[in-house]
Amino acid sequence: MPQRPPSLWQRMREDEWPPLGEFLSGLRLHGCLWALAALCAWPLVVGVLAGYPLARSARRRARRLFPSGARHRVFDPGVARVQRTRAWTATAMSLLILAVYGRPEDVDQAQEQFMMRITITPWLLLLSAPVVVVVLFRRSSPAARRAMRAPLRTAGRTALWYFGGFTTVPLMVAAILYAKARMGPDAGRWVPLALLVPLLWMLLFLAFATGPAVRTAFNTADVHAALPALLTGVLVWELAAIGLAMGGMPPGPPVVRFAALVGGPLSVTAVAWWEIRRLRVRGA
Repeated sequence: MPQRPPSLWQRMREDEWPPLGEFLSGLRLHGCLWALAALCAWPLVVGVLAGYPLARSARRRARRLFPSGARHRVFDPGVARVQRTRAWTATAMSLLILAVYGRPEDVDQAQEQFMMRITITPWLLLLSAPVVVVVLFRRSSPAARRAMRAPLRTAGRTALWYFGGFTTVPLMVAAILYAKARMGPDAGRWVPLALLVPLLWMLLFLAFATGPAVRTAFNTADVHAALPALLTGVLVWELAAIGLAMGGMPPGPPVVRFAALVGGPLSVTAVAWWEIRRLRVRGA
């Protein structure tokens, strides 16, 4: 029985998006619907026609630097299953503690800490990865060090791309604001328009790159198979310390507070060390 070709939305989940023509044909909209959309919702049509190629270009670059799956990371279904179970259990326990002991300000604080973790996690990885890599590099054999040098340079370049993107965005925003405030009417109108397209491209690149960059720890699995697990163990304690410093202890009795504070990092560390042990057994 012949296999059905993948649908448009299945292709959109892959690393490579289809070109604009294939994307529009995959929508399967009748000509009358396109005419109606052009008349009634022409800004949306123009946005799709102009924005899709821009998003496709940014996503292609992001996926080339940070593939959705690490190129050399050993996929262990058992570890992945335990990681998912631990994550869902931690989420359920956090919600249960908030429901039983939390006050309205605790809920607001939990939301703020969630957004804070999303924001600072890439930066913590950028700061922590060199330290962990240096420790692992010094403890490796000379042959292993030679094998690690080339992928280490590649991982460093991808990290610089990400850091450069985050640095470029505020610089472009500052340039747009400066042009509007200080330049003449002509320059104040055309300079922001000229910077708008690269600014949007960079924002889209960061949006597409952040998830895979964090999941693959900036491609450090290409340097050593154990590096993502090691970085995860370090990162979770850093986030716990920052959360404690900024938000204080979780709500509830002392025993619940202590368990909520250290239970998550301890469980993540235990799973990370178990993953490293399985890698050693497999000889990865």
